[in-house]
Amino acid sequence: MPLNPRLVKESFSVVEPVAGKAAGYFYGRLFTQCPHLRGMFPPGMEVQRDRLFNALTRVVWMLDSPEGLASYLAQLGRDHRKYGVSPEHYRAVGGALLATIRHFAAAIWTDEIEAAWTEAYAMAAKIMIDAAAAETTPPWWLAEVIDHEPRTRDIAVLTLRPSQHMDFVPGQYVTVQTARWPRVWRRFSIANAPRADGTLRLHVRAVPGGWVSTALVRHTRIGDQLLLGPPVGTMTPPESDRDLLCVAGGTGLAPLKAVIEHVIASGERPNIHLLFGVRRACDLYDMPDLARMEAAFPWLRVVPTVSDDPGYDGIRGRLPDVVERFHSWADHEAYVCGPAAMVNETVRRLQISGVPLARIHRDPIQTDTTESGTTRGGTTLSGTSDTLHGDALHGDTVHRDTEHGDRLHGDAIRSEA
Repeated sequence: MPLNPRLVKESFSVVEPVAGKAAGYFYGRLFTQCPHLRGMFPPGMEVQRDRLFNALTRVVWMLDSPEGLASYLAQLGRDHRKYGVSPEHYRAVGGALLATIRHFAAAIWTDEIEAAWTEAYAMAAKIMIDAAAAETTPPWWLAEVIDHEPRTRDIAVLTLRPSQHMDFVPGQYVTVQTARWPRVWRRFSIANAPRADGTLRLHVRAVPGGWVSTALVRHTRIGDQLLLGPPVGTMTPPESDRDLLCVAGGTGLAPLKAVIEHVIASGERPNIHLLFGVRRACDLYDMPDLARMEAAFPWLRVVPTVSDDPGYDGIRGRLPDVVERFHSWADHEAYVCGPAAMVNETVRRLQISGVPLARIHRDPIQTDTTESGTTRGGTTLSGTSDTLHGDALHGDTVHRDTEHGDRLHGDAIRSEA
């Protein structure tokens, strides 16, 4: 039977307004029918409930874009290996999901809608299962912390040495689990291009309520061991020879620095403008290294900007405003990473200024808050993602996310705090 996206979307629109109740019903049914699955999930389920419907919403609204959906689902399937997910788990989840949609869309439920959901879930599960089965890399890596450098009160740069070689592309991220918080994974950008010694660098900001980010910044020491999930993400180096605009808010600098390192190593010499925005001057945590890079490569220009520090004597203002007034970017390839509000506003203004959406690569970062908020691009079967809260246009990591209906080019999400 062919997919029927219309019926799936129409019925899901009935469930979406009561997503919180529906998620609670789903997990209650899943754990009642399969109590052994409860141990795969973290102790606190509040975030997980948000993750379920954020992921489900994304899948539903991508049903009309088969290639993009297949890529997203394959990525999820490969990533789920670190949770120990098997084909049997997909069957259990499918049964609980169908029962949940049927329950909350009972007023409009028909045999045709049930068939549409059954077919859609079977398609999604098959893509995820097949992608996981075809993957030959480890489901996770053990990594030793070989350097831990506090940069500010809340930001640290960690250098990790995985126990096995890890292939990744600049601009990707990994999920991280600490011994302090078993079964709780958080996503952090890799802040360097691949190195001969195989090490990775992470830029981590401890945020209020952030279990993993706080553990990494305040309680992690050299010699500690972390678990890393497979590298994920599509905000990768350009294939064109255009000049580059990189707009980094806070620790959203990490993946853009990796992309710039890749360009340096490649021998290409495009002009690169890196706009690095923060709220306060003391948060310009990586300026010594950025200044060194700028001095060594005259085609790289680093522009620090500060939004909320009256005493700062450099460029001041919100990143979207600085981007708009600073230069004409119509011929550039643009990379934007940082708080979702900043990213969305910067992308909007770049489009208005003449940069085609196909040349704008964006990646809203996520915080590691665990108690409240919404999650972006989470998965449905296990683990926890990162919640988002607040609002920022200034280059900080605390922000509100807006996933639904986002059709921008580039990576789906990144948790990074």
